[in-house]
Formats: sequence, C-alpha cells, structure tokens
Amino acid sequence: QVQLKESGGGLVQPGGSLTLSCVISGSIVSINTMGWYRQAPGKERELVARILRGGTTTYTDSMKGRFTISRDNAENTVYLQMNSLKPEDTAVYYCYADLMTRYSSTYDLYWGQGTQVTVSS
Repeated sequence: QVQLKESGGGLVQPGGSLTLSCVISGSIVSINTMGWYRQAPGKERELVARILRGGTTTYTDSMKGRFTISRDNAENTVYLQMNSLKPEDTAVYYCYADLMTRYSSTYDLYWGQGTQVTVSS
C-alpha cells in the first residue's frame, strides 16, 4: 500500500560524503513530517533529522553542521546529505514519514527498510 525505499548508502572513508534518498510511493493523500533515524550495532535507534511539510528542520546535535535534510514534496522524496562523515556515523539509516493514505482518516508513521552506511578507511 505504502512503500518507503531508501538508497544511497555504502562505504565511505572518514571525511567523505554520501547522500541518502527515500522515495515514498503508494496511495498517499498527504505527508507531514519526513525524516531519518539511524541505528548503530548495539545501540538504540536515534533521530538524525526531520523536516516538516513547510520546510522547518530539526537535527540531533551531533549532526548539526554536517548533515542537511531536504524534501521534494512533488516527488514525495526526502534526502539526507551527509558531509564530514566519521566512523561513529556508521549505522543503518531508516527514513520515515508521517502520512495519510486514501484508505485512512488519520496520519500514521511508516518506515523504510533501512540502508547501511559504513564509514571506514
């Protein structure tokens, strides 16, 4: 019914950059918040960044100044530009969206399957 498909993960050296994309498809009526979480081995899932429909953004402190979240409302896509990557950024990155489908009268959270980002020399 609704699919969130991430892409852009991979292996990068410390100091490098990656851009993640998440395309949302399905019977979507409206999307409020879109964002990214990540989960490193042995750690809890943590918020990376989120962006409201109007463009207001929020970042976790450790990502401020290095990561940039953006969205294309016409394409139902959210992006995460990651610069100055560090080994501690290694994690599975998950996109999510708070959206309404044509089959529901409420907004619900949907998640992608995740994409691996590995920062290593």
